Amino acid sequence: MAENDLNRRIIERGSALFAAIADEKPALFNSATWTGRVMEWCLGNTGFKTSLLRFVDVFPVLTSHAQITDHIRQYFGDGQELPPVLARGARMAGMLGSVGGALLARAISANIREMARQFILAERPDELSDRLAALNRAGFAVALDVLGEATLSHAEAEQYLTTYLQLLELLSAEQSRWTTLPGLEEAPPVHLAVKPTAFFPLANPMDFEGSVSGILAPLRILAQQVVRAGAFLCIDMESHRFKGITLEVYRRLRAEFRDYPHIGIALQAYLRDSEDDLAGLLAWAEEQRTPIAVRLVKGAYWDYETVRAQQLGWPVPVRTVKADSDAAFERMAAVILKHHPICHLACASHNIRSIAAVLETARSLRVPESRYEFQMLYGMAEPVRRGIRAEAGRVRLYCPYGELVPGMGYLVRRLLENTANESFLRLTFKDQADVARLLHDPAEHAGQPASVMEAFAEEFRNEPAVDFTRSEVREAFPAAIATARSRSGQIVPLFINGRDVATTDRLASRNPNRPSEILGQVCQAGSAEVEQAVAAAAAAFPAWRAAPAAERAGCLRRVAALVREQIYEQAALQVLEIGKQWDQAHADVAEAIDFLEYYAAEMCRLAVPCAVGVVPGEENRLYREGRGVAVVIAPWNFPLAIACGMVSAALVTGNTVLFKPSGLTGVIGRRLVELFTAAGIPDGVLNFVPGRGSEIGDLLVDHPAVALIAFTGSLEVGQRIVRRAAPLHPGQRQFKRVIAELGGKNAVIIDDDADLDEAVPQVLASAFGFQGQKCSACSRVIVLEAIHDRFVERLVETARTWRLGPAESPAHAMGAVADEAAQRKILEYLAVGREEGRLLYESPVPEGEGYWVPLAIFGGIRPEHRLAREEIFGPVLAVLRAADFDQALAWANAVPFALTGGLFSRSPEHIARAGREFRVGNLYLNRAITGAMVGRQPFGGAGLSGLGTKAGGPEYLAHFMDQRVVTENTMRRGFAPAVS
Repeated sequence: MAENDLNRRIIERGSALFAAIADEKPALFNSATWTGRVMEWCLGNTGFKTSLLRFVDVFPVLTSHAQITDHIRQYFGDGQELPPVLARGARMAGMLGSVGGALLARAISANIREMARQFILAERPDELSDRLAALNRAGFAVALDVLGEATLSHAEAEQYLTTYLQLLELLSAEQSRWTTLPGLEEAPPVHLAVKPTAFFPLANPMDFEGSVSGILAPLRILAQQVVRAGAFLCIDMESHRFKGITLEVYRRLRAEFRDYPHIGIALQAYLRDSEDDLAGLLAWAEEQRTPIAVRLVKGAYWDYETVRAQQLGWPVPVRTVKADSDAAFERMAAVILKHHPICHLACASHNIRSIAAVLETARSLRVPESRYEFQMLYGMAEPVRRGIRAEAGRVRLYCPYGELVPGMGYLVRRLLENTANESFLRLTFKDQADVARLLHDPAEHAGQPASVMEAFAEEFRNEPAVDFTRSEVREAFPAAIATARSRSGQIVPLFINGRDVATTDRLASRNPNRPSEILGQVCQAGSAEVEQAVAAAAAAFPAWRAAPAAERAGCLRRVAALVREQIYEQAALQVLEIGKQWDQAHADVAEAIDFLEYYAAEMCRLAVPCAVGVVPGEENRLYREGRGVAVVIAPWNFPLAIACGMVSAALVTGNTVLFKPSGLTGVIGRRLVELFTAAGIPDGVLNFVPGRGSEIGDLLVDHPAVALIAFTGSLEVGQRIVRRAAPLHPGQRQFKRVIAELGGKNAVIIDDDADLDEAVPQVLASAFGFQGQKCSACSRVIVLEAIHDRFVERLVETARTWRLGPAESPAHAMGAVADEAAQRKILEYLAVGREEGRLLYESPVPEGEGYWVPLAIFGGIRPEHRLAREEIFGPVLAVLRAADFDQALAWANAVPFALTGGLFSRSPEHIARAGREFRVGNLYLNRAITGAMVGRQPFGGAGLSGLGTKAGGPEYLAHFMDQRVVTENTMRRGFAPAVS
């Protein structure tokens, strides 16, 4: 059939379907109901819509009338215009006081639950049987989806599987009550849809094979029972992050049960690569001679996918034009229908144009009706589902089943989908768009500009995060680790005045996961080498300070380009030398690139003389210039990023540098110097002087030729540097400046309305990522009384899923700590924790060599305890129970450190108050408290956490420079030039 003729038939079929439902409306847009009236208000009021969706999201955890009325006030108060249906209730609450508030809370609760029941078929098994039977009598088949996508622990994953097994048993018994529906005679009556990641809490693209195997083990159990029951099993597609894992799970499961045809998978047309995925699946099915089934959907995570991609610097994986998704849906449906002998199609859409396209394409290809059916979401588009059932039959309703709490996320997505400006249902039933427009061929509108948030336009952009969904990225790490290992054991010399300097005193750099493996023998500087390096740096300083800022910035940019080319090699070295996991190591290298690019751009901005105090007859210009010789003393925990940040800041501002890396990461430190050398840094400008702190630390700080010291490390060493930098030594021409970022005792507050699906994994990541060896790590979690027990139970169960082992395996979430001294200190604190509180969980540790300590969580900790006040720098988390938010905030601020902090809350007032009163250098709301991004979250604290500088921010470079003001009198003989 000609393409134009097919499109004409599609429009004719669609017009007939529209005519059949012309006088009907979905319940969601029915103004006769409370839900309909509230949703109608949402369509014309974006602010109210946002407040409503956020209130619906938090509602399930509000356990009292007081909590409900308080959140109603916070979300809908402050003069916000309310729909009459809510305004009347609010006025009643105001007039009747607490009694009115309780009445309002009760009414709102009932209506929210009614709204949820619009989309959720049932919460309990006793409700389910009758509702399934009713839908069957109405002529609709059903696919059941158990709510609860956020599976955090093995216990929750086991419950997810158990629920499905029980559901399958119930449905198998119930199906005898159902009538076989016309057109679905060959389809199993029982149809289940599952979220694959809910079977395995450790699913992570970085550990691709482990994730696939972990999902398959329980899914295989369910599949066996599905086959035995003669049911249908569909594997749903979740976010793009898990797409590759889901496809591989499906292929392997399908191969195991190749003789059973009723196992399918969902594909999302809005993903740019879904057409390729479909082609690959079809080719695989034909090669394996195995029938498959595809549930074709548009996609439901558009906002999440676009925002996440832009935050991480990735290409947006979804189509950003609605018509593109619609057109792709039609193309993919046509491909499946052409392959109908081996692939069954479930057309999952409410869009009449899309449905008509499937009907007419199938007709043109003479596809048997048994090879395709139509699926729609329960609670949406009731007129459409009835119209399609009357026209074509074979309508299956996708019905969520389960408790209200996990159902809220699903409900919010459905409300967003229904009320979006480009929603087909909104255009059809609310905006009453022209039928011709709704039936227009989407291919003709494809590629038009989208209303998607554009990437930031500033010059600096963060280096993209590592994307482990790409197989080439996953393959790059083992190869780079093998290469780094093949180069280990070499002698690492000093680098002074452009030349290598070897010494007989050498320090072995070891793999903390395997201490017998030596990565390099790092030469150690003594007093003589320090004097040589200081002399070389002092001699090179005048010319380097005088070099144009653009030249110095250009050197940094060349280094950034070199690091970018070697990103896997540099990350692999961190995996081996300090035991960072793949993602942590890559993030460290990416941050180093960010520092180089950001400081280069900042220096070019600051190099322009700044006009100040503009008045007639006078010009005032502010200049900035380097101070002299800088000593950079870097830590081991961010061995490239922090070292590179301090070194590059000192260099680009016109200072010359003596760089002393940590004794634990001397090989990585030397690689940084080699990168600057390759980029053309002049001799003497950057000098590499690793050495024992006990021998050269004081000498570096005390030297009269040293102008500034940039240090990141412990409070103890930082205090010593500040104290020793203060006196003037003979020959010293200026006061030394100290730039110091020290430790933290960082707290996260868990409010009583927090989303635990988010809070629990983010707290664990903040506390135990890279073995808790970050100055920004969470070491205290302060939990409000009302939610304490629920939070702690899920926290501990989720912690049990963390696997400990060598960092070079992506299956391990935690590795060994840095060295024997760190191991000894952490084990001592574990003993303290057992005395002060109650051990909630201690993980097993691997056998054999390695600086292993367990992941440990202690409860019953009080603010006065050592575990709540002293920095541990390891995987030890203290849980404090607070009576209310006032107490939680007071405890968070009680320690003298002030580096990072966090709050998980859905209370607008508490969020705003934390912003004002939670006094830390970096406060994170509803997210992890580690992972500050250069240019976005300038990093650094006050109190005992540092001297207030903010690395990666617009004011950081000023600390490395002196300022001069030049004032010129422009008046000559009574004449002054005009002031511009």
